[in-house]
Amino acid sequence: MTDVHELAAVLDEAARTARAVPRPEQDYGVADAYRVQEELIRLRLERGDRLAGVKLGFTSEGKRRQMGVRDIIFGRVPESSAILDGSYADMSRYIHPRVEPEVVYLVGRRIASPGDALAPDAIAAVATGIEVIDSRYEDFRFSLPDVIADNTSAAGYAVGPWQPYDPSRWNLGVVLEIDGRVVHAGSTGAILGDPRRALAEAARLALRAGTVLEPGWVLLAGAATPAEPLTPGARVRAEIQHLGSVSFTASAPEPAPEAPGSAPRASGSVSAQGSAPRAPGPVSAPGSAPRASEPVSAPGSASKVPGPVSAPEPAPKAPGPEAPEREGS
Repeated sequence: MTDVHELAAVLDEAARTARAVPRPEQDYGVADAYRVQEELIRLRLERGDRLAGVKLGFTSEGKRRQMGVRDIIFGRVPESSAILDGSYADMSRYIHPRVEPEVVYLVGRRIASPGDALAPDAIAAVATGIEVIDSRYEDFRFSLPDVIADNTSAAGYAVGPWQPYDPSRWNLGVVLEIDGRVVHAGSTGAILGDPRRALAEAARLALRAGTVLEPGWVLLAGAATPAEPLTPGARVRAEIQHLGSVSFTASAPEPAPEAPGSAPRASGSVSAQGSAPRAPGPVSAPGSAPRASEPVSAPGSASKVPGPVSAPEPAPKAPGPEAPEREGS
């Protein structure tokens, strides 16, 4: 059995210093992994951070097959990890980050059970999001308990303008762009076979973890495409059909100091984030939310958001065995 407090302290230090650590040598299970995650979040909250919501991982059938598991995983979203739409992400905070497009829901009421997730006002709004995942383990390699303990590799997230939630629009085209080039395209139907299941699944896992979903929290429902490495200076943009887009730019490394006596270098117009932005707050009733933007072509290309795909996936089943993994959640 692993030492919960020791492993949480190691992962916390790795995240704060942006230095990868080896995987734990001792074996441990999923239950212990969630206890490590809880302790890891407690350390952050003690330093003044707050929770902005929760996230789901392994929500696509392909990812679960790759991991050799049958259930999804659950993580917490710290407020300090928010990235404002159209702003800059501080790359000095990450080790080997990757980005993936997400459907983001705004929780509309207190949800203490899966039944609460079925209430008409359970979801207040929906938006396009980008999640930054960044495993604190060396070489981005981990087992299922490892990634759960590491808070599902959660490292950052950006949310676009909130839109009215229309449950009839669930199988929507998704694109992820890097520097104006489409690198991945997919459908929200890849999320649990139907992203409308995300809130009930989050409530189920939150109940198991002793957590209640609070109104105004965000729910990152899971990736709709594979993750893509994030490099300094890259501009990332995600768009979901009918939901609009969200973007940010990865900050470039700080310039090396000038040699004594040399002419000063002109300062650039961009700097890294000085402090973590606040997570998006609640919006007014969905009926008064702004209109969704129409899909647009990617800058410098003729690509558009693809249409929905057919054949949604089956619902996730009971947990299965563990296996090593290279990608994030």
